[in-house]
Amino acid sequence: MNYLAHLLLSGPDPDWQLGGLLGDFVKGPLKGERPQPIEDGIRLHRRIDLLSDQHPAYLSALIRLGPQWRRLGGITLDIWFDHLLASHWHQWSAESLETFVDNCWSNFRERRQWIPENAQAFIQRAEQFKLLPGYREVEVIQRTLERVGQRLRRPQPLAEMLPLLLADRAALEQDFHSLFTDLSQQAALFRRHSL
Repeated sequence: MNYLAHLLLSGPDPDWQLGGLLGDFVKGPLKGERPQPIEDGIRLHRRIDLLSDQHPAYLSALIRLGPQWRRLGGITLDIWFDHLLASHWHQWSAESLETFVDNCWSNFRERRQWIPENAQAFIQRAEQFKLLPGYREVEVIQRTLERVGQRLRRPQPLAEMLPLLLADRAALEQDFHSLFTDLSQQAALFRRHSL
């Protein structure tokens, strides 16, 4: 799962949402350096990644991309699944996507002292360029894939997978729906048990 999915799966608490975002920026063991709810959100992020990587629908989607993309397919799928989430946002949230994202950024500004510099830089760019609502647009996904591919240790042409994603969109939407339904349930259980 990518940024937008992790924010939504974190539930309505701004501390958990921040942890959901920071899961991509904070590595290693959690030692109580941040408030407990933020660290719980990071733990949830890690749990979601683990569940996602093992989920039959996710594995099915990876197979659809073909063996030549096996190693990099997960990166691309995470971004594509954020596109599908943004495109069908009303199925998953009563709040508009723009309102949800704006509230996240506003809440994160109040928690700035807990955000590492690399995450702050991402948040500023994402807010400035309206990245997450922009995920609805295929052109934004293409640019995102190009940028992510260039940042890899060995640059990769991730955007070359876009025609595969578009050609198999209906099947990938089914895979995403199955995966995100299960992850939503598991995330809710995790949050309840952490109270």
